Amino acid sequence: MERTRAVDLPVLYFGTPVALITTIGPDGVSNISPISSAWALGDRYMLGLGSEGKALENLRHVGELVINLPSPNLVGAVEAIAPTTGRTPVPEEKRPAYRHESDKWSLGGFTAVTSEVVRPSRIGECPVQIEARVAQFAQMGGGDAVAVEAEVLRVHAHESILREGGPDRVDTQKWQPLYYSFRHYFGQGPHVGSNFRARVLDSAAG
Repeated sequence: MERTRAVDLPVLYFGTPVALITTIGPDGVSNISPISSAWALGDRYMLGLGSEGKALENLRHVGELVINLPSPNLVGAVEAIAPTTGRTPVPEEKRPAYRHESDKWSLGGFTAVTSEVVRPSRIGECPVQIEARVAQFAQMGGGDAVAVEAEVLRVHAHESILREGGPDRVDTQKWQPLYYSFRHYFGQGPHVGSNFRARVLDSAAG
């Protein structure tokens, strides 16, 4: 067994999918926020948002959102909007790394698609688009971050990433989400195995 030592890491992004959160403010202006703190359990999605970001500001006014999951080929578009914020003036803690941008859709080359049950638009280029509404907010740490629990209302997926025939399933051989690890982007690696629950579901479906 390899020896370990205690370390002081600046970030704990060991590897999480990138999500592009679309929200809408009370003025009707739409915003896109890239985040890397997101995970799902059942019909709930947990999101970690900065307390000074535009996404949280919008969600406090209009508690609806779309969680868009990009593929690795969209990394350029994600990074194009990464150093921007919809807040104006730019919050002090975001300077000088961030600049204000009112139209992230054009900057990233994204296409707005009308959602079915929420007001914010979906990002057409993202293979998975999850319409949701806020269930609750929870303050985190020293107040510089907020955990948002969102209830999933409807999921959309590109037909090209779905299995053919049978119940709706994402074909993991056809689609890989974009991952964020220690401030670097990655595509998902090679398939190395399946959880027993996947085998049980596959057997029941077929």
